[in-house]
Amino acid sequence: MRVTAWSNGNPRPSGAGYGVRLSAADRDRHFDRSWTSIVLDLGAGEVTVVALSASFWRRCAELRSASIGRWLLGRGLAPWPKGQPPRLVLRHLHGDRFQLRHPEK
Repeated sequence: MRVTAWSNGNPRPSGAGYGVRLSAADRDRHFDRSWTSIVLDLGAGEVTVVALSASFWRRCAELRSASIGRWLLGRGLAPWPKGQPPRLVLRHLHGDRFQLRHPEK
């Protein structure tokens, strides 16, 4: 599924304040409401657990994680020009496991 990078408006060099935003339709199609977290494969052997907040199921379909932020920063994808977040691919592998990729890398 196509997702976009997300920032809370005050991201940190540590990666805090970053994540990815997905559509409500993709959230409802690929995520189970019983999950409290997902396992995210960031490539190069890096796997992280991302908590799903209560707001994820309401209006804020964002996966928020400093690990995602460090991944974005490490690939030169963050910070980005205002209003131009990079487009990414989030692949549902199975169960609560997903893989995040930049389509051009």
